[in-house]
Amino acid sequence: MLMSVNVALCIDVCQHSRMSKSLQSDCAPFTADGLACCVPLAREPISAEQAAGVVAMLKAMADPARLRLLSLVLSHEGGEACVCDLLPHFDLSQPTISHHLKVLHEAGLLNREKRGTWVYYIARPEAMAALGALFATGNTANSNELVGGSA
Repeated sequence: MLMSVNVALCIDVCQHSRMSKSLQSDCAPFTADGLACCVPLAREPISAEQAAGVVAMLKAMADPARLRLLSLVLSHEGGEACVCDLLPHFDLSQPTISHHLKVLHEAGLLNREKRGTWVYYIARPEAMAALGALFATGNTANSNELVGGSA
């Protein structure tokens, strides 16, 4: 019951911020509960509710352009980037890039802040840590093999 109340509250806040066209809200539906459940998948099976809390983030990253955008923001100087910094890396229009960034923001992966006419994006550290922990196996002996290193 507590989760449904939190989700409903977050949805209300997000709808208000979208309706008011405010970029100051960093709300992303299901993110708070989704991140809280991010225990390593190898440790124990997750419930349907826990999976629903994480799936929005995974779906958002499943697009190649969005995955590249997330990587560019994470690796950009200072860990933040505006659309003007990201646009040269793609053969996509500015509205398309902005749409992809909005999807990443709504999934809880990016925070955003409007400065003048530009919107700056920064990766949410808690989301990155939670996603990293989600796929941790605890077996470091084989981790080099997965990333192309030698064992």
